[in-house]
Amino acid sequence: MKQLSEKEKSPLSSLEVWEDDVVARYPEPAKTKSDFRTYDSETDNPIREFYRLNHTYQTYDNVLAKKAKFLKFEQMEMPWWSAMEYLNTLVDDSDPDTSLDQLQHLLQTAEAIRADGHPDWFVLTGFIHDLGKVLCLFGEPQWNVVGDSFPVGCKFSDKIVFPEFFEANPDSHDERFNTKLGVYSEHCGLDQVHMSWGHDEYMYHLTKDYLPEEALYMIRYHSFYSQHREHAYDHLLNAHDHEMFKWVDKFNPYDLYSKSPKAPVLSELKPYYEELIAKYLPPTVKF
Repeated sequence: MKQLSEKEKSPLSSLEVWEDDVVARYPEPAKTKSDFRTYDSETDNPIREFYRLNHTYQTYDNVLAKKAKFLKFEQMEMPWWSAMEYLNTLVDDSDPDTSLDQLQHLLQTAEAIRADGHPDWFVLTGFIHDLGKVLCLFGEPQWNVVGDSFPVGCKFSDKIVFPEFFEANPDSHDERFNTKLGVYSEHCGLDQVHMSWGHDEYMYHLTKDYLPEEALYMIRYHSFYSQHREHAYDHLLNAHDHEMFKWVDKFNPYDLYSKSPKAPVLSELKPYYEELIAKYLPPTVKF
């Protein structure tokens, strides 16, 4: 791959720009798209530029290379709460839509889940689901960390946002990868499928030995909108995947619609979440 410019590494002013765009594309039924940030301009559009880069460079070989690099977990090791505070260094003052940091967004998500009486592992999932965004702090470009996720190794669906940008992806012109099934088989199951690289996939591998399977599906596929909103990849899912995706559907409204300008009171909540972390996770996390 060619050397990336700073603009290609970070086309978004902040990671929340992508999250706000997702809310705009999938608003709550009681709201309209105009209630959220929108990106209608054809020029100088950060979301379009983000997905141009994402769809150009998210290849099958890119995913395998990133797994080989980051799934060794050799970057650093720290207590889980310290890792959550480390994530806060991703806050960008240029984002006009929110002044809340990453930790506060995760607390809002988790507290909304908790308020609805869900199991504590569900609450913990809401609290840690975005921790994989630390990849940005390890030098990964934004398009390799956030964005809607999708399978690689097979034809890109036209249900993925900005599908026209896949024309520049070399996999679109590789006969191994540009058919409906590509390197996979009908209803092979998502555990056999390589997803685009990003914080979802990374966080799944960080937690797969510790959390219930329902939680792992929420973490791994919460950005897989072309499937859980459009069912574009039903031909790859097996019966078990369809059953487990009910949990992804339960999770996503909390992630998308729990943001509020009112910040959680960290000092009041920290003891509860430290206890919850200790119940399910080891004392430290290895990135």
